[in-house]
Order: sequence, then structure tokens, then C-alpha cells
Amino acid sequence: STESSSSSVRASESREQSAGEMATIAVPTPVPSPAADAETLRNAVQGWGTDEKALVEILGRRTAAQRAEIRRAYASLYKESLLARLHGELSGHFQKAMVLLATEPAERDAKLAREALGRRRGDDRDAWMLIETSCAAAPDHLVAVRRAYRSLHGSSLEEDVAACPAFQEPLRKLLVSLVRSYRCGEESVDMDVARLEAAQLAEAIRRKKQPHGGEVVRIVSTRSKPQLAATLRCYKEQHGSDIEEDMKQYSSSQFARMLKIAVWCLTSPEKHFAEVIRYSILGLGTDEDALTRAIVSRADIDMKMIKQEYRVRFKTTVTDDVVGDTSGYYMEILLALVGKE
Repeated sequence: STESSSSSVRASESREQSAGEMATIAVPTPVPSPAADAETLRNAVQGWGTDEKALVEILGRRTAAQRAEIRRAYASLYKESLLARLHGELSGHFQKAMVLLATEPAERDAKLAREALGRRRGDDRDAWMLIETSCAAAPDHLVAVRRAYRSLHGSSLEEDVAACPAFQEPLRKLLVSLVRSYRCGEESVDMDVARLEAAQLAEAIRRKKQPHGGEVVRIVSTRSKPQLAATLRCYKEQHGSDIEEDMKQYSSSQFARMLKIAVWCLTSPEKHFAEVIRYSILGLGTDEDALTRAIVSRADIDMKMIKQEYRVRFKTTVTDDVVGDTSGYYMEILLALVGKE
């Protein structure tokens, strides 16, 4: 058991390392100390006018861990919150991007989840936010988000999702199951279970045309990511098509669309985030909230994979689309996070 536990830790570390390798934050060498960065930021926001370029240069070129150290150094040196100062000095989409970027990731996702629930639209975009938080990050991140949510808002995330009148059943049941889940990080996969659960998914989706069945929700909301990936491979081997293709073919409901997003976020999040970026840029006007969230939240994790997926699927680059659809310092911070293409 000790051996399997240590191999699980090694697998987890290698996953984290590969996630880091897929990040696009271009950190300078050598990196200034947190205190030096805090001082530069303080100079950028003091006096007449704001030095937006300095803000982009520092916050857009530091990892999440480095930004946390800068936040602490700033608070210690100047007895004020960096987030509050950025909020007060900046405006518009640039302000929102910089504040999200400077916020601790679990707290950021807790605030975004609260916003999604507060809008009470119950549309796909609000469900996306909850699914991304639940499925596209490590299990420990979701635990941290739930803790941050309770600390910030005095209620539990799952209770607020369950009580949100904007989401109708059966979607609400799926969202509650996802936000309350804790997936084991264990790498081992049981192929007998994978084959059985692939058959159960096919029964619900292909034969009964009921992707909202209890077994479907249970499998998608409880299985570890490696186990679920194995189940979906078995599904394709058994039926010759991907589960997301079948969900689209056999059901056009909002539930089926959101189930597909959950499957993507759990097994290949780059597909979902490439779609979010494209969706936010296409059409009349730009959905800056979705664009900002996708780029800020994934720059530290897997933006390289998202850019590859984007290029293959849409025959253009994230950089070109961001340049074509945004401007000013808002564009500059997004480009800094997306990295060279």
C-alpha cells in the first residue's frame, strides 16, 4: 500500500509538472523579489495617472505562486490591499482582468461562481462557470473554492447552486453533484468498471435517450479523471462514436450540452476553453467576461494546449483573434498571458 501511495504521489507530481509545462506565463530571468515587484506596482498606481504598462509587465509575467507572494509583500509594505488598489485605479475590462489575475485562484473562482448564481439567468454561460470550477481543475482546487466561497459569502456553494431558481431540473441536480464532488486523484484504472459503466452510459444515452439518468450523473460526477477517460475510450470502442457526438445526436437539451462540457472539462479541457474563447469573440460584440475568465484562469495551467486546439479547430490563432477583437491595455494583458504564437 505504501508503494501504491508513493506511485500515486509521483503520478500527481508529474501531472502538475506537465500542467506547468503547458502554461504560457513568460517569467523574466532573473525574477525580481516580491518586495521589488510590490514597489514597482506601488509606483505604477501612485500619483498622477497610472502606469498600466508596468502593471502588465509584472502581473502578466509572474506565475500564480509569484503573484501571491507579491500580494503579501504589497500588503506588508504599504498596509493596503493590492486588489483594492487595482480596483480603485483601473476601469473597464482591463480592471476586471487585472483584479482576476491578482486574486488567489480559489477565491477568484468562488467570486465568479457567486456572480454566475447572482445573475439568475440560468443560461449556458453561467452553467459553464460552475462546471469549469468543478471539473477543469484538480480535486483539491474545488475543495479550496468551496472553502473560499463559504468564507466570503457565509453559505455553501452546493447549497446556493441547489437553491438557485435559474437552473431547472435535471441540470440543477448535475451542477450540485459536480460542485460537491471530490474525485480521488488515484491513477489506477479498473477496466472491468470502465466497460460496465460505458455500457450503462450507452443504455441511458443511445437507447433511452436520457442523458440525465441517475447512472450518468453518478459516473460523471464521482469517477476519477483517469477512470472516466478509460470509460469513455471503452464507450467509443463499443459503439464507434464519442459520447459527446451521441449526446448531441440523441438529445438537444441544455442538460445534454452541459453534460458534454463536463466531460470535456474532465478529460480534455483544452477543447472547452478553445470553444469559450472562440465563442466570446465571434458574433455581435465580444463576451469579455468569458474571454477574460478563460485566458486568466488557464494561462498558469494549459494555455499551450488550448492554443494548439484552437489552431487545429478554427484555422486561426488565439493571438490573431484577440488582436482583432480587443484593444488597449486590455488586449495587452490578454496577449501577455496567451504568450507567443
